[in-house]
Amino acid sequence: MPISPLLLLLSFCAPAESGQCLRDQQSLLLRLKNSLVFNGLSTKLVHWNKSTSCCSWEGVTCSEGRVIGLDLSSESISGGLDNSSSLFSLHHLQNLSLAYNKFNYAQIPSGFDKLTSLRHLSLSNAGFAGQIPIELSSLTRLVILDLSTLHFPGIPLLKLENPNLEMLVHNFTELVELHLDGVNISEQGNEWGQALSSSLPNLRALSLSGCNISGPFDPSLLKLQSLSVISLDFNNLRVVVPKFMANLTNLMSLRLGSCGLFGTFPEKIFQVPTLEVLDLSNNPRLRGSLPDFPQNGNLRTLVLSQTNFSRTLPHSIGNLTLLSRMDFSSCNFRGSIPATMANLTQLFYLDMSSNNFIGPIPSFSKAKNLTEINLSHNDLTGQITSTHWQELKNLVKLELRYNSLNGSIPASLFSHLSLQTLELSNNHFSGLFPNISSHVLDTLDLSSNNLEGAIHVSVFNLQGLKILSLSSNNFNGSFKLNMIEQLRNLSSLDLSYNSLSIEYDRTDSLSPSFPNITTLKLASSKLKIFPDFLRNQSILAVLDLSDNEIGGEIPNWICKLPFLLQLNLSFNNLVSLEGSALNVSSLSVLDIRSNRLQGQLPVLPPSATYLDFSRNNFSSVIPANIGNVLWFTYFFSISNNKFNGSIPASICNAQYLQVLDLSYNSFNGKIPECLFVMGRTLGVLNLGRNNLSGSISDTFPDNCGLQTLDLNGNQLQGKLPKSLENCTRLEVFDIGNNHIEDIFPCHLKNASVLRVLVLRSNNFSESLGCPGHNATFPMLQILDLAANNFTGKFPINFFSNWKAMTGGEDEVESELNHLQFRVLRLSYYQDRVTVTSKGLNLELVKILTIFTSIDISCNKLDGEIPKDIGLLKSLYVLNLSHNALTGQIPTSLANLRLLESLDLSSNKLTGEIPMQLAENLIFLSVLNLSFNQLVGQIPIIKQFATFSDGSYKGNKGLCGFPLQKICNVGRGTAPSTPPDSNSKKVIGRKFLSVELGFIFGLGIIIGPLYWKRWRFWYFKQVDDILYTIFSKLYMNREAYPCRITRRN
Repeated sequence: MPISPLLLLLSFCAPAESGQCLRDQQSLLLRLKNSLVFNGLSTKLVHWNKSTSCCSWEGVTCSEGRVIGLDLSSESISGGLDNSSSLFSLHHLQNLSLAYNKFNYAQIPSGFDKLTSLRHLSLSNAGFAGQIPIELSSLTRLVILDLSTLHFPGIPLLKLENPNLEMLVHNFTELVELHLDGVNISEQGNEWGQALSSSLPNLRALSLSGCNISGPFDPSLLKLQSLSVISLDFNNLRVVVPKFMANLTNLMSLRLGSCGLFGTFPEKIFQVPTLEVLDLSNNPRLRGSLPDFPQNGNLRTLVLSQTNFSRTLPHSIGNLTLLSRMDFSSCNFRGSIPATMANLTQLFYLDMSSNNFIGPIPSFSKAKNLTEINLSHNDLTGQITSTHWQELKNLVKLELRYNSLNGSIPASLFSHLSLQTLELSNNHFSGLFPNISSHVLDTLDLSSNNLEGAIHVSVFNLQGLKILSLSSNNFNGSFKLNMIEQLRNLSSLDLSYNSLSIEYDRTDSLSPSFPNITTLKLASSKLKIFPDFLRNQSILAVLDLSDNEIGGEIPNWICKLPFLLQLNLSFNNLVSLEGSALNVSSLSVLDIRSNRLQGQLPVLPPSATYLDFSRNNFSSVIPANIGNVLWFTYFFSISNNKFNGSIPASICNAQYLQVLDLSYNSFNGKIPECLFVMGRTLGVLNLGRNNLSGSISDTFPDNCGLQTLDLNGNQLQGKLPKSLENCTRLEVFDIGNNHIEDIFPCHLKNASVLRVLVLRSNNFSESLGCPGHNATFPMLQILDLAANNFTGKFPINFFSNWKAMTGGEDEVESELNHLQFRVLRLSYYQDRVTVTSKGLNLELVKILTIFTSIDISCNKLDGEIPKDIGLLKSLYVLNLSHNALTGQIPTSLANLRLLESLDLSSNKLTGEIPMQLAENLIFLSVLNLSFNQLVGQIPIIKQFATFSDGSYKGNKGLCGFPLQKICNVGRGTAPSTPPDSNSKKVIGRKFLSVELGFIFGLGIIIGPLYWKRWRFWYFKQVDDILYTIFSKLYMNREAYPCRITRRN
């Protein structure tokens, strides 16, 4: 067994030997006291005096009147120790500790070489810095050396350069423990490994945490067969853990956390019989799985958090009956949690969060010492019963967030005698709000479940409650906000997104009994006024009153909240600001979008990182110095307002800007060239739907990071700049409705993640495609080239490379995704695009990554439709109308089984309508084959039975329903019969038969919602419904013209 620092400390605290302190020893100690600088926090030195024997002084140990032990740890000593100190005249000293003092980064004195009898030396966290003196290497009798220190950025370190590690330890042949944590050694594996193995044959404990050492592990370490404790965490080892580590037969503790380890961890190390502690945490590239554990294993601490360990847990994990701490958080384990874990009766800490565990939660009722359980962020299912928790009398914290647990919440959790934190959010729990009788609960999070009914009054009896989150449930009834006066310790309250009506009595607004709240979220709570008590909330940091019914002005007292960091007043009826209400010096996040605010742009908070003023009625020009105010801003949106004038060049001074959205205003003039240079930091640049003119500057940087560039609906001219090819991360490029004159932008060929390409209504010409680049735009999902002057034929294999349309992307993973840009971990910027279906422009705010559309209408393309178009199996909308396409309709179109809108009108197509289209395109809700040269009978099965004659007009050779022309029976063709007018029409999938006005109502709120519990489902349904319904709004006319839609 290694000698621990605790034993060293106990030796210092042992009673002094009997006998009088020798006079010279007492004199040396008094001189030492007088030379040291310490303060009133001293508990030892302050009591030393000549009236008592020094052997009775606290911190002093004697043998035959001579001082052999001196413990001056934690004495707040800040100076007075140099080479002339009387300390170095205590030649009999064997044990010395100066740990946990404050020597103000002074160097370790070289006088320690005079203390040749020293066996134990601890200068741990004493405040020394600089080079460790070579004189310490003269202490040849040392058994324990502890020079470890906690390191904080910017604070000087102890270091081993000259002497280096080898020079320091080469005489320490008796050393058993070496603690150099935080000492800057800066050596590679063969250097530090060989230095230790060649000089320290008796080493049992090695602690080099945070020493800036690197790998590899030198095989010579196997010579140290007495090693039982190895702590090398927080280094830059960056190696594969060697298998020979399992041959250290006395190994008891191995700590390799945060070392950059990679490769596969050797399973045999888990099976070392003596191993008690294993910590591999925070090595995300380290792979591995758990082996079968033998009976009665010795492991007591097992920490694998933030690694890439995977597979299922073995049932033999139940053999680790001594295990007290188990942390598997943020790994990739899967499968069910073994029921054998019920055998881990010594557990006091369990964290298996952020994995892929499924199935029910096993009982841990035998682990009566458990204080914390965290199983959040998995996919656990089933109910949790009272028997899981009643026996856990010491449980303090229970986290089951982000699972799929259901049923009611056991009442026993709300009467638990020790439980302080209960986090059950983002599950499927149902039932009424529980009656709570606990007196120790301080954190209660039940948000994002299916709980209902009124909020039980018992919650106001929780006098120790600090955090209460009940958002995104189905709670109803009224909630009197004044009741929170009873929760004197409350610091965070979230009641957002229920069916509550929050009421507030202004008569209590000045009451001093309201708790000091730091976070208040009351979004979507039918709140009609600003609660006045907030004006006195001096430590309020987060305030969310969004999606309510608050009207009038934003009060001026908001600017007097000194610590306000986040303010969300979006989706209300606010019309004005009182004074400088938003000029809060501390404010970082400000969201006031979707109100009715008007006038000039408000004075901006000087430290804001997120600013959203979109969808209001602000007007005027942008201040010329706007960029100087946005110095720290990452997100800035003033879209959908009435701003005018030019875009000031100073906006380029916003050096951290990631999202800039000025769309849907009346800006004019040229786009500042520096905006495109900002592509180094900008992820989203949206200047669409303004009146900007001039050309697009050829200044995109080499390391362009733009993901979205939207310039649609302006008056831009010229060619697309060559430097645009540097923007290889582009996902959305929308230049539609301008006056660009160019050819197909093949210089975007390196944008391998491009999903949306809109060139509509410009003057692009010549042929489509990029010869010689077969892998161009593999992720493309929306292509709109309509209303240009493209000519020629489709290139060979034009469609075959678009994997996102051919189903090459993982559809399961992408089904709930939208194109988005993450900002500050606070919000998503959602891209939008306008697509055309049957002549109607429809703007999608949420672009599903599985929605695909091709519109090449209104060009001058000729030749046949390529057969490989049938590869685009994910296609929803296809419009090739108003071209000069010839040949027959390819039967491969029948492979597009998800197709909902097909427009091939106004071409020169010949032949019959393939029967395969009618048989396979069962989701088709729009079909336009008019004004071609088609012949034969119209298929009238399935969806084709629902289309009117407008779908087929202008084809003189077509016959049969719904046209008036009857087919020639003599040709062996049975006459077509119109379907029963009373029969139920076949409607495309997910089509909802609702009034059109309701659909436009949905369109009003198609922007970002806050109901995160179901918002992904909602966005998917809204997109799908809108496309289906709008595509069914058939306009009965012979042909629609190729319109160019621009804003003048």
